[in-house]
Amino acid sequence: MTFSESLPEVTENRRNDAENPVAVPPAAITPVDDSEIHSGVGVLDKTVKILDALESGPATLGQLVAATNLARPTAHRLAIALERHRFVLRDSHGRFVLGSRFAELAAAAGEDRLLTAAGPILQTLLDRTGESAQIFRRQGDQRVCIASVERSSGLRDSIPVGAMLSMEAGSAAQILLAWEDSERLHRGLRHAKFTASKLAAVRKRGWAESSNEREAGVSSISAPIRNASGSVIAAISISGPTDRMGTAPGRHYAPLVMAAGKYLSDAIAKAAPLSGANL
Repeated sequence: MTFSESLPEVTENRRNDAENPVAVPPAAITPVDDSEIHSGVGVLDKTVKILDALESGPATLGQLVAATNLARPTAHRLAIALERHRFVLRDSHGRFVLGSRFAELAAAAGEDRLLTAAGPILQTLLDRTGESAQIFRRQGDQRVCIASVERSSGLRDSIPVGAMLSMEAGSAAQILLAWEDSERLHRGLRHAKFTASKLAAVRKRGWAESSNEREAGVSSISAPIRNASGSVIAAISISGPTDRMGTAPGRHYAPLVMAAGKYLSDAIAKAAPLSGANL
């Protein structure tokens, strides 16, 4: 059975209705092997030593110094620089840990496989709903449209590939934030137009909707796309005028968008073993 054949029907009437961390035993950090590769670029090799050390788990600055044999000021300067670029973060005890940027890069590396499967799915959503369809991936504090199909005529929500939108509003932003770790979730909610309770509901039902949230007169509904390990790496959406989609678009479109998200998630999971990667 093809994806299109497996989709549920859509009802016709749409409009109705620091450095003072908690001490950790030095054994928690494995010293970096002296046989590591030397590239000839000293600062790069030292930076990699920091990352290699953090691969073993959280580390205080003192533990990084012991594990890398770097001078304390050098280890501190490199760790802080990596933190600025989100390759390193601090945990609740002030220890350095590997940051979220690695997950984002892993998602980007798997984007080709997602896009290969996405085209026909987005077109099917457009054909079945009459509304524009998109896929968004988080990029730092924004979300980027990585795939899109639009209505050929009439009122539509036009979001071209490459468009950068806020993570503070819209159903796709809700999806991309809802399954984040608690620290990043609460940070993302500071200026958001949605609440923690709304994201809790999104996690429970598996889809998100918005109306006049990102832009007046626009409604949308989104569902997660997951990698082989179950982490949310993207959001698939349909969007259009509120006059057509209504203020509660999930009522009519949730099954379709969730089915599309699951289909793409399954496609990614099947492809992962072939490449040896876990997106």
